[in-house]
Amino acid sequence: MRILNYSKSKERKSIEKLIRREPLVVLKGAGSRASLTKKVFGRELTPEQAVDRIVEDVKKKGDSALFAYTRKLDGFAANAGNIRVKKSEIQQALNHLEYPLEVAIRTAIRNVRAFHIKEKPARWFHNSAQMGVGQRWTALDRVGLYVPGGLAAYPSSVIMNVIPANVAGVKEVVVVTPVKKDGKVNPIVLAAAHFAGADTILKVGGAQAVAALAYGTKSVPAVDKITGPGNLFVALAKRRVFGQVGIDGFPGPSEVLILADGTVPAAWAAADLLAQAEHDEMAMPLLVTYSETYAVEVAIEVELQLEMLEREQIALDSLKSRGAIILVKNRKQAVEFSNRFAPEHLEILAKDARNWLGDIRHAGAIFIGPNSAEAFGDYTAGPNHVLPTGGTARFSSGLSVFDFLKRTNMLEMKKPGVKALGKITVDFAEEEGLGAHAQSVLFRMGKTKE
Repeated sequence: MRILNYSKSKERKSIEKLIRREPLVVLKGAGSRASLTKKVFGRELTPEQAVDRIVEDVKKKGDSALFAYTRKLDGFAANAGNIRVKKSEIQQALNHLEYPLEVAIRTAIRNVRAFHIKEKPARWFHNSAQMGVGQRWTALDRVGLYVPGGLAAYPSSVIMNVIPANVAGVKEVVVVTPVKKDGKVNPIVLAAAHFAGADTILKVGGAQAVAALAYGTKSVPAVDKITGPGNLFVALAKRRVFGQVGIDGFPGPSEVLILADGTVPAAWAAADLLAQAEHDEMAMPLLVTYSETYAVEVAIEVELQLEMLEREQIALDSLKSRGAIILVKNRKQAVEFSNRFAPEHLEILAKDARNWLGDIRHAGAIFIGPNSAEAFGDYTAGPNHVLPTGGTARFSSGLSVFDFLKRTNMLEMKKPGVKALGKITVDFAEEEGLGAHAQSVLFRMGKTKE
């Protein structure tokens, strides 16, 4: 694993590229998407062009376009009679669920629910002699939750999306997930969706599923908001339908930044870097330290542990393209780098980790101290793992109950309030040239406009 020195100008250029989320090594094999679009559309299209076509087709043609793209892209012969997961399929999944995994799923659900219950806001209303003011929170009616399919199952994504929606009080939770030719949803995903409280599970994915959720078809109900991770086409589709529906953000590749003082075993830090790298080739595993000896120890550990990984090639590509250990002068410079980078996941592997928190301004989630491996946050501890990526932690937050609620301001004027605020409100309105605004207040004051 490469080691870059923040103080050396030549290496600083590479570090600045990482802050901009630019790869240091461009990986081969980028042409597969173009060949896929040629197969579907008869000519090569950019991902943006392909998504535009898919979304427009589903918007105009509904189920027929949804099913056609599902057949072409996933190989599943979807129709109105088979895209909805049946109760018998869920029961079969539950019957074959191994007990230790059921315990893990239920424990994760319990902890995630407990976390989100604590953040649920309360309605408030304050009365005074002049007026009553307040806010109320109302849950969305229906939301669509995207769960990736493909090579791996992601029951954790189900839990992290369904639970805060349910805690918020959403009336209907619709899960969509792509399937292969056999039309089978991963049984672990089904079990997680069932235990978490999903109302409907549909066997569709990709940009076509996002479009169906946004605009509605005969088989897929239109929703108010779409959340959940997906590939490039899913992310572009969410961007494309934003405004028609709400979305949770524009997620990019996953990332971790580890701030280390050199007191935590190098093997632990290396394992945490590899845990991020094995997500996919575009993941960003970074470690910042002011100990050169520790940097070398971690780099050696990464090489040793890499050989033991089932997803060795994926992790290796991630490390080559976007991974680095960065040497800084001191703790202050480490924190400055962290705030510039604004990571999705921030680990503080230091003996006095809590003392670092006051200087940290931007992070999607913070994992405090030697024992707080980011993997706990991914699965079972409770805090949500759907977090802002690509530096957007500077201005956004992770998925929460708030994402499934609407805040409504309330105002009840009383006669003393009309008397106290009437004239100055009229003055404001007239200054802005809005005569009807002024007149509406004058009527309450028992006056008319001269």
